[in-house]
Amino acid sequence: MALKLALFDCDGTLVDSQHAIIAAMEVGFTAHGLVPPPARDVRRVVGLELVEAVARLAPALGLDAHEAISEAYKQAFYRNRLAGTHPEPLFEGTVAALDALEAAGFVLGVATGKSRRGLDATLLHHGLTARFVTLQTSDRVAGKPSPDMVYAALAESGADAANTVVIGDTSFDIMMARNARVRSVGVSWGYHEGAELLAAGADRLVHDYAALPDAVAGLLHKG
Repeated sequence: MALKLALFDCDGTLVDSQHAIIAAMEVGFTAHGLVPPPARDVRRVVGLELVEAVARLAPALGLDAHEAISEAYKQAFYRNRLAGTHPEPLFEGTVAALDALEAAGFVLGVATGKSRRGLDATLLHHGLTARFVTLQTSDRVAGKPSPDMVYAALAESGADAANTVVIGDTSFDIMMARNARVRSVGVSWGYHEGAELLAAGADRLVHDYAALPDAVAGLLHKG
C-alpha cells in the first residue's frame, strides 16, 4: 500500500500563534528605533521565513536591518515563551483530526516558517512531537513558497507526491504545494482569507477541523 502523507503548516493551522508573533515583531522593530508594523500586516507574513517576512514588512530597509530585526524578534519570542506570556494554543479539534488521519492510514508531517527550535518547543508543549514523522523548518530548508520543504518531507517520509496533501492557512502554503505538484487543503481559521487560498490554488477549503480528514482523504481518492 502506498504511503500517504498529510503535511501540516504550524502557525495559523495547528496553533494560534498570532499574539506571540505580533508581540515579538513589535520588540524587533522598536529595538531598532522603528515603528512596529500593524498587527494585520504581521499576520499577512506569517508562514514566511523570518528575514523574508521582515523584508516584506519593511521593504525600504536593507538586508542588515532585516537580519538585525529578525534576531531581536527571535530573542523576544524565546523570552516570551519561557515566561509563558503569549501561549500558542492548539485550534479546536486539532488532535481529533490528527487521530482520524492516522486511522485512515496517513503519516503526518510539518512544514513551517518556524525555526526548528521553535517548532520543537511548540510540539513538545502540546505533546505532539511523536505524531510527526518529518519536520521541515525554514532555517534548514528554503522557505515557502519554495517547494523544497515538501521535497524534503517526501524524501524523509518515503511518501510520493501523488499521495501527499499539504494543509495550511496561507497562500504561501498553497503556493508551496502547487510548486511541488502536490494537492492542498486550505483552512479558513488562520491568517489569510479563504478566498485567497482558493485563488492561490487550494484544492479544498475547510472551515473547521472536523471536516479536514474527509477533505484530505477525498483528494487522494480522486486519483
